[in-house]
Amino acid sequence: MSNRATSHNAYVALLRGVNVGGKNRLSMDELTRMFEEIGCNSVRTYIQSGNVVFVSKPSLSQSVQAGIAATVSARVGADIPVILRSVEELSQVAEANPFAGETQDSRKLHVGFLAAQPTASRVSRLDPERSPPDEFVVCGKEIYMHLPNGMARTRLTTNYLERVLATRVTFRNWKTVLSLLNMATA
Repeated sequence: MSNRATSHNAYVALLRGVNVGGKNRLSMDELTRMFEEIGCNSVRTYIQSGNVVFVSKPSLSQSVQAGIAATVSARVGADIPVILRSVEELSQVAEANPFAGETQDSRKLHVGFLAAQPTASRVSRLDPERSPPDEFVVCGKEIYMHLPNGMARTRLTTNYLERVLATRVTFRNWKTVLSLLNMATA
């Protein structure tokens, strides 16, 4: 990020539940335009599932989150959570993954990005035996997951985690996390 002006920063927006086909249909070109219309620069999307890298003034970043959530939700007719991370925060996420060195198969690694940091009391309510052999670690506003049988077979579902932690969550596989970090720092 050495070429970026200090008055602007790179961010990653993670939207849950938008697709290019079927339910909650939204093209990535349309999503890009939405970000540009509210003042974001250098807007790029990654794969067709609501991953957006953009540059913005820090003072605008929180209004971007709320504005995009409202605009997208109105457009698709459904509540679409938008979770935002700065490039610095995403870099910390990549460095802190406790499972990254334990497996050769990164397809089994996922990160749940939380809208807010849950209280210690809420985290203690998570059942580590809910979905063996799955493992998870909550660290700040992220849930690191090692899912040997895959995301489709875990009982550590979005609904369960949101109910217990009392905050919204959206998941990305490890490859996507690293690709977004690479895009945001290029």
